[in-house]
Amino acid sequence: MNLGRDNHPELRDAVRALCGRFDSAYWQDIDDKRAYPEAFVDALSKAGWLSALIPEEYGGSGLTLTEASVIMEEVTRSGGNAGCCHGQMYNMNTLLRHGSDAQKKKYLPQLARGELRLQAMGVTEPGAGTDTTSIKTLAVRKGDRYVVNGQKVWTSRLQHSELMILLARTSPFDAAKKSAGMSIFLVETKSPGLEVKPIRNMVNHETNQVFIDNLEIPAANLIGQEGRGFRYLLDGLNAERILIAAECIGDGYWFTEKASRYARERVVFDRPIGQNQGIQFPIAESYMEIEAANLMRYKAAALFDKKLDCGAEANMAKHLAAKASWEAANVCLQTHGGFGFAAEYDVERKFRETRLYLVAPISTNLILAYLAEHVLGLPRSF
Repeated sequence: MNLGRDNHPELRDAVRALCGRFDSAYWQDIDDKRAYPEAFVDALSKAGWLSALIPEEYGGSGLTLTEASVIMEEVTRSGGNAGCCHGQMYNMNTLLRHGSDAQKKKYLPQLARGELRLQAMGVTEPGAGTDTTSIKTLAVRKGDRYVVNGQKVWTSRLQHSELMILLARTSPFDAAKKSAGMSIFLVETKSPGLEVKPIRNMVNHETNQVFIDNLEIPAANLIGQEGRGFRYLLDGLNAERILIAAECIGDGYWFTEKASRYARERVVFDRPIGQNQGIQFPIAESYMEIEAANLMRYKAAALFDKKLDCGAEANMAKHLAAKASWEAANVCLQTHGGFGFAAEYDVERKFRETRLYLVAPISTNLILAYLAEHVLGLPRSF
């Protein structure tokens, strides 16, 4: 396993070249308009980067999650925002690992060609939050279809996706088996019965409330076995955490590189500010934290690629990388001083974007609770 910061050089060079076509001005304009970066996502799709995990037999590249994580890292390291497109990467795993042959043959070639997007996942609900087993959305089997009613929140990229992964209850809640009775469906987002209301938020991140009223889903769109959806979801969420860890690593490198460059060039009192240890040391410490988190990212990704249990490693990678990136963001902003708040430097935009990952897609406290119980053997806290 190559753990160097510049491993997979050909892959990195190719992604960097594409990202180089979308410069600082592009992302500033998108952020200012709170628009979706259609041109960037289309370019990634046409180049095949968003279909990296799809096997070659379906028109994809058949890359590993480790390689996919490098793609996401390079997007953020280039100054872009991978939150507009990372959903397709980790949502893909649910279909790849648990979908039927018929589902794969129907959807994967279209996804590989960029004709469809699978960017959205409907899991979180207003009354459940991170307590996923308490969701209320109900899917009732009626002949060759399921009829679904309920509500979702924080469903991201839904307005720019033709397909959505949807988690719903197919049997009543059982306190003795909380995770049982949930199923996963592949939903075409233009289906009648979906009402979408955008949620304006701190970051330029398209996310929504979704009201589901008698949505009809063909029974053929059930992924895997009925009632085992929570297990399938966790498998996909491990991929999600690893990919987002890689994005945070990319952000972290961007912040330390940006801060170092500015500290070398900015002259105050007739000397570059980077000559002062008060500027040097925080940047150096942030860099070390990013490098350490990066090792956990690669460990988690290697386990995932070998189909080994990686729940603890995926959670640790996401947590460590998010913390390291956020600290690097603070250091970068502090290094720039007042200019860090000016939109033209990109620091304030990236500062907002990377802050999200200490909260989403899973909060810091849930990760700590998971490790305390499942790794350290402490009593369940909730």
